[in-house]
Amino acid sequence: MGTDWDVVIIGGGAAGIAAARRLAGSGLAVLLLEASQRIGGRAWTVEVAGLALDLGCGWLHSADRNPWVGIAEASGFAVDRKSPAWGQQYGDLGFSRADQKAAAEAFAAWHERLVAAPPQSDCAADALEPGGTWNGYLQAMSGYLSGAGLEPLSVADYLAYDAASTGHNWRLPAGYGTLVAASLPPTVAIRLATPVEAIDLEAAGVSLVTRAGTISARSAIITVSTAVLVGDTIRLPSALDEWRHAAAGLPLGRDEKLFLEIVGNSPFAPETHVLGDPRDARTGTYYIRPFGRPVIEGFFGGDGARVLAESGPAAGFAYAIDQLAALFGSDVQRRLRPLVASNWGRMEHVRGAYSYALPGRAAARDVLARPFEQWLFFAGEATHRHDFSTAHGAYQSGIRAAEEVITAIEAHAP
Repeated sequence: MGTDWDVVIIGGGAAGIAAARRLAGSGLAVLLLEASQRIGGRAWTVEVAGLALDLGCGWLHSADRNPWVGIAEASGFAVDRKSPAWGQQYGDLGFSRADQKAAAEAFAAWHERLVAAPPQSDCAADALEPGGTWNGYLQAMSGYLSGAGLEPLSVADYLAYDAASTGHNWRLPAGYGTLVAASLPPTVAIRLATPVEAIDLEAAGVSLVTRAGTISARSAIITVSTAVLVGDTIRLPSALDEWRHAAAGLPLGRDEKLFLEIVGNSPFAPETHVLGDPRDARTGTYYIRPFGRPVIEGFFGGDGARVLAESGPAAGFAYAIDQLAALFGSDVQRRLRPLVASNWGRMEHVRGAYSYALPGRAAARDVLARPFEQWLFFAGEATHRHDFSTAHGAYQSGIRAAEEVITAIEAHAP
């Protein structure tokens, strides 16, 4: 079989773009295939009402070691280093100072049990205090952090991320998605709206079946989400069953965002935050007037995101406005106007937010990251041992996979 390309990258998210950046200038013929009409993957900035709004990742987590910070600065993007308002309930509205202290203590006690005496089940819910007053709060936090409640969450996986996180969280006024999409090297060939339907192994490489025809390559880097890997979107050879099984242990969580526009005078102070109902696992958390802009960013995780997706955007906007009115007064209802909402769980080529490990399956990340012989290589946030669920973890995985490809091709060069 003749080969059209040395390397084909499947997926144009942060991992695929990172792989392309590493391979650019390597002398290899590289093609990036993206199923959707845009690049960036789960980093997606949309412009609505003249505002750059991140429907996907929005914070440069572990920013003091996040490679996207250096890329942003080298590319002329402004980086906002102010600390986020998370963990602060504006005006103690609906969440008294005493209750905030009690909730924080409950979270700290739960975390201490994970570290000091992790459940043999590796299930994070098994470290909850039975009937604990703040268990709903802990479930909500898990939804935001992991995209799922505590019952399906691996303790070992959660602690791996927690130990590696530096706690520095910065932002990009232009949007994280804007940066990621702008970072694809112009020298790398790209085909949008070209989903891969099947991957076949051949004697001299791989064959990729797309709607536009079959593409042959010496090797491929697969960066699609775990939900896509275990689904029926791409037909994979049986030799990859071990990788599919690993992906099944790393499902995508549910996380969704919605944005409300603030119209006219309002009690909403810039750069503030409120939790809608601290005792409800489904509650939204609301970042108010980021960068001083006239918007409120609502974030829903776990069961809250599930309800949002099942009820539809209109019901989600109404729920968020009701929660804010309960805190700020009914008058704000006429000051808030729906702008835009995400729908990650229903996007065919994504099917969720970011990955978490099921109890006992944290090691699946290492399995999923392994190459298949000299032909297939895997990247994406789910393949990172401790920076999963982040755009910088995805980036690092793309660099790693690209270097594995280069090594393999050099080793098998005639």
